[in-house]
Amino acid sequence: MTITFITGANKGLGYETARRLVERGHTVLLGARDATAGAAAAERLGARFVAVDVTDDASVAAAAADVERHEGAVDVLINNAGVAGPHGDPSSLTGAEVLAVLDVNVAGVVRTTTAFLPLLRRSADPVVINVSSGMGSLAATHDPSRPESGAIAPAYTASKAALTMLTTQYAKALPGIRINAADPGYTATDFNGHSGPQTVTEGTDAVVALATEGPGHGSGRFVDRHGEIAWS
Repeated sequence: MTITFITGANKGLGYETARRLVERGHTVLLGARDATAGAAAAERLGARFVAVDVTDDASVAAAAADVERHEGAVDVLINNAGVAGPHGDPSSLTGAEVLAVLDVNVAGVVRTTTAFLPLLRRSADPVVINVSSGMGSLAATHDPSRPESGAIAPAYTASKAALTMLTTQYAKALPGIRINAADPGYTATDFNGHSGPQTVTEGTDAVVALATEGPGHGSGRFVDRHGEIAWS
């Protein structure tokens, strides 16, 4: 049975990903910072809750140790936890605000991936999926036909550009692990005030596809629900 650990999975895209993968027969470890919300979400889904705050080295290490004690390995790591940060006019944007976003969206992925690599290496088909965004694509944010072009979110967009590049670097450096980035697309969640035109199920299509595609597929890809996309 495939063992899948998902960060930030007590609501939104992470929760829906967990729900769909439980339905597919995965043993889902639902990671969340909020213990009350995380435990309740896991109980509803038939998953196991694991406390994790991706901004805290000790918390991430404790989560990995917990999984090692209970499951002994991880087949799929889904780095889903993320924050939006300030939107709009960046005239008063501070370094501290940007660092707070990067701490979750980029450094949090590094912390979690590093901590879980020993568990992933015990899998016959280890997979890492980083939930990125078309908001980090120069092409998408400059295309007036796409919703990404109308958004001003300096810290978030910069963090997702960094995360997609981080994904390609990990994929090159760790050829024994399939490491890819997913763009959920503009999905109605709490993250955007439920303004997106996609359902939360549609928004998880790319992540679920990467988590269930099986051996033999490529690493270092950036995909959305329609397939592989160029990142520029």
